[in-house]
Amino acid sequence: MVFSSIIFIFYFLPIFLLGYYVSGWRTGALLVGSAMFYAWGEGAYLALLLTLIGLNYAGSQWISASENEQARTRILVGFTALDLAVLGFFKYAGFLAGSLNAILPGDPLPIVTTTLPLGISFFTFQLISYLVDVRRRTVPLERNVARFATYILMFPHLIAGPIVRYADIREEMQGDRRRSGRTGLGVQYFIVGLCQKVLVANLVAPLADHAFALNPGDLGMAAAWLGAWAYTLQIYFDFCGYSNMAIGLAFMLGFTFPKNFDYPYVSQSVTEFWRRWHMSLSSWFRDYVYIPLGGNRHGQARTIRNLLTVFFLTGLWHGAAWQFIVWGLYHGFFLMLERFGFSRIVASAPRALRHAYLLLVVMVGWVFFRAENLTQAMDFLGSLFGLAPSSPDVALAILLDSQAVAALIAGSVLAVPVLPWLLTRLRTQCAEENVAAVPDRLDTRSVHVLPIPLMVAGLVLSVAYLAGSTLNPFLYFRF
Repeated sequence: MVFSSIIFIFYFLPIFLLGYYVSGWRTGALLVGSAMFYAWGEGAYLALLLTLIGLNYAGSQWISASENEQARTRILVGFTALDLAVLGFFKYAGFLAGSLNAILPGDPLPIVTTTLPLGISFFTFQLISYLVDVRRRTVPLERNVARFATYILMFPHLIAGPIVRYADIREEMQGDRRRSGRTGLGVQYFIVGLCQKVLVANLVAPLADHAFALNPGDLGMAAAWLGAWAYTLQIYFDFCGYSNMAIGLAFMLGFTFPKNFDYPYVSQSVTEFWRRWHMSLSSWFRDYVYIPLGGNRHGQARTIRNLLTVFFLTGLWHGAAWQFIVWGLYHGFFLMLERFGFSRIVASAPRALRHAYLLLVVMVGWVFFRAENLTQAMDFLGSLFGLAPSSPDVALAILLDSQAVAALIAGSVLAVPVLPWLLTRLRTQCAEENVAAVPDRLDTRSVHVLPIPLMVAGLVLSVAYLAGSTLNPFLYFRF
């Protein structure tokens, strides 16, 4: 069950919210509702998730009870290894066996094929972050097993993030969430995310799918760029939209999730891009991998090693395939260049040229991310830069239609902060007329209240599209 579905919007969510708000034990209601949500799509793996929750709860108690620092570290390493072993078995065992079979002589290793449990990459990282924070004593131990289970199972972030650390929501988990005052803000976030997902990502998806499905000889340069741009918008609005829906659902339940995207395509360097893209994942790797490895504190050689390690793991986290690893190392290479001097060259260029540099790097990277394998990625890049013979007229004629063009234009405009700029101007005008624009109690961050007719129109259009279409992919279910 995905958030952008009729069954979730009109059946699961209203019934759950009714039970949640009338319940005297909201933690219990959220725990049961989240278990039902996960079981709907992954009933076979609910027992696995509950087992991991139980084991990690026991591990955290053991870490906290131990007064010997070395023992605490050994316990942490043991339970972290357990979590990673489960992730490795389901996500990487087949990839590792296939890679070894390609280079080793003799009888091939058996390749284990399993269904990937939904959200395993996300909830594994949350389990590990909690154990590490307990070991570091940066977060108080949670002794209530129901609250700990609810933190991991909470359905808004369970299957697709953002990666929420326990410190982010600990006080809200333990407090009274009846009067959060953020239900309206949550509805707005949910509708905005739904529109991003349904009215942009879903509508440009056929362009990207068709372009990447064409044979190299049928893919011309113009069609390749069109397909790459369509996927650039699809991946952003798909994941950002889903993250905004998750943040909105959290507000409805009385929680505040971390921001996950901050208009990454306005960045002027790859370094800035990674401060704005999938921010919860970037900060996770920074705090639990890059800094523990030494960060940039021990000379250039170790800094390069640490950067490449982080982006190798970032690529591998996204998918068990070589094209994801190449995508991660590709970004790591540009961050390394910028850290050691290239950033000064970029900073001296005109603003438009800096944006063009960033978009070119990111779009080329998305080719590796979207391709089925490295061979297809290289073929697509050949078409992208005019290095392969093709017949572009036929491909372009097949790719374009009125809906896709409208979605491309809307996505290109909304990928930059045009709407916040307009709303800021309107809010300034309202303030000058002594009209309250955004109550500060809604959020500590800068939030714009959208006009109700605009939100209603977006919701109606999104629901109409969902009701009349069978195409509703969610890209991060793959990870």
